[in-house]
Amino acid sequence: MSFFNLSRRGLLKGSAALGAGLATPTIFTSSAWAQGYLNEPTGDTVTFGFNVPQTGAYADEGADELRAYELAVEHLNGGGDGGLLQTFSSKALTGAGVNGKKVAYVTGDTQTKSDAARASAKRMIESDGALMITGGSSSGVAIAVQGLCQEAGVIFMAGLTHSNDTTGKDKRRNGFRHFFNTEMSGAALGPILEANYGTDRKAYHLTADYTWGWSQEGSMKTYTEAIGWETVAAVRTPLGAGDFSQYLTPVLNSGADTLILNHYGRDMVNSLTQAVQFGMRDKVVNGKDFVIVVPLYSRLMAQGAGEAVKGIFGSTNWHWSLQDAGSQAFVKSFGQKYGFPPSQAAHTCYVQAMLYADAAQRAGTFHPCAIVEALEGYEFDGMGNGPTLYRAEDHQCFKPVLVVKGNENPTSQYDLLEVVDVTPTEKVMYPVDHPDFQGGDLGTCNAGI
Repeated sequence: MSFFNLSRRGLLKGSAALGAGLATPTIFTSSAWAQGYLNEPTGDTVTFGFNVPQTGAYADEGADELRAYELAVEHLNGGGDGGLLQTFSSKALTGAGVNGKKVAYVTGDTQTKSDAARASAKRMIESDGALMITGGSSSGVAIAVQGLCQEAGVIFMAGLTHSNDTTGKDKRRNGFRHFFNTEMSGAALGPILEANYGTDRKAYHLTADYTWGWSQEGSMKTYTEAIGWETVAAVRTPLGAGDFSQYLTPVLNSGADTLILNHYGRDMVNSLTQAVQFGMRDKVVNGKDFVIVVPLYSRLMAQGAGEAVKGIFGSTNWHWSLQDAGSQAFVKSFGQKYGFPPSQAAHTCYVQAMLYADAAQRAGTFHPCAIVEALEGYEFDGMGNGPTLYRAEDHQCFKPVLVVKGNENPTSQYDLLEVVDVTPTEKVMYPVDHPDFQGGDLGTCNAGI
């Protein structure tokens, strides 16, 4: 039985089920999509739009995303060593461009602000002829740009977006997500936190005050309370606050023995660093050593926080130390070009560009509705993390989830996180009608004409 054909409520029987169900890439014919579509390329190039945070709290992720996109374009056009084209289970792409056209690209700065992100995406679509938009490191941005792309009639391949809402209440037919979500993080982290810290904990949440933070807080409450932890307080903090001292001081007087930082990017770097400077990790509360949890980690954040990350658990979408062929091929290509290992932001965005190009090549057209058909229910391997599914019903990617911990004895400035558990897909897969994902409707594909 193929993974795609599992029932709406069914889960995998074992991790091997996904690998066994990998589908042979379907080749579509462009004649099925003969009608016109927005920004149909007429020359010898096709334009991708890379919309990343070049300024703001998530700019470090944005810089690595842009590096990865440029590498993907190089590989698609036949340059470099081909990267993941060598390991990808689909062999539709050969490094000769896409559908006979070389790939060109334009860029925009999301500023990690929804209005700015929509404006830059709109400019790339209307002025530059982009027929695919990808990127971003914020769920608020992803949801806003996904909505714009649906309205305009182009495909959106989301970058870093971890809120359940992206493929839940705000899902759209023209949008696809390769990143995991907060439900998956909670499901992966719950057993690890129980095994290491027990079932009797009092947790205090500091939460980024936007869709991702709310979603992350909710998922962590669900899974920590399920193992017996008590939520003492949940306090919202503004994006880009910088100084978190006013939010950290009350934690010490709350009776909490655990701090859960639902922060990302520079906000996590600042809040974690300041929490350590406050001496929280040296405290004993309720007869227990005080601990900190960072539900969503990245190597770039770990570098920013330095010594403060040691021993702290979190989850991540991908890590450069993985030994599968796809991951190692990407690490090699990225490292040769830039001189250091890629982040999860780089990996996610590189893969999204490649998956769009592969779908277009298999479809034989850039028609957005053909791209949708080629990606819905698509099962593949060789892109890192093992066998992967793009579920048709919500356009969510499913693959194993990594639980990581700050490395106690790093061997380099990049060896700051160690993978302590790889949670199988069946442990993090949830039914389409999961209550935290209800209220949305993919709607119909929009070709923009």
